[in-house]
Amino acid sequence: MYKHFFKRLIDFIIALIAFPFVLLLSIFVWVAIKLDDGGPLFHMASRIGKNGRIFKMFKFRSMIVNAPDLRMEDGSTYNAEDDPRVTKVGKFLRKTSLDEIPQLLNVLIGDMALIGPRPDSAFYLEHYTPEERVILTVRPGITGWNQAINRNSVGTKEKLQADIYYVEHLSFLFDCKVIWLTVKTVLSHKDVYRA
Repeated sequence: MYKHFFKRLIDFIIALIAFPFVLLLSIFVWVAIKLDDGGPLFHMASRIGKNGRIFKMFKFRSMIVNAPDLRMEDGSTYNAEDDPRVTKVGKFLRKTSLDEIPQLLNVLIGDMALIGPRPDSAFYLEHYTPEERVILTVRPGITGWNQAINRNSVGTKEKLQADIYYVEHLSFLFDCKVIWLTVKTVLSHKDVYRA
């Protein structure tokens, strides 16, 4: 009952309440980005949603305009502290995870949940194993079990194992635990970059 009804209801109510905050924050971030490099506010990334549906995920843009898509050997996004593609404002947005806040709009729309497996890039859909495809039975999240315990410090396969664990143990109390650990991880600025 929680997984199929109450989780979505809670997500929608929280995203609706947070909407004015997202708008206000967007104004400040827009000014900062315009002063930094003059580019657009948002980066719209193609991501894999529930049941494998591709959607556009909102993020505050943290990279230069038309930045090349660099990948690690396992297909995960290249992420390093000295990444020359990241703008000055972008470094702050990433360190604080503020770049993820616009995804509350995706939650409001219904593409995402507050908590769930982080959505992978659209191209990765055909690479999931049958075991890994269980993560497609739920909405992807702004944060998830992997973000709570690893943030960006592990590769794709380790991330997917954490996502599978989350889906198999999904409950209200587990979601509360994920939120608590996510807050601790973000405030500690832990594992922002992958080694």
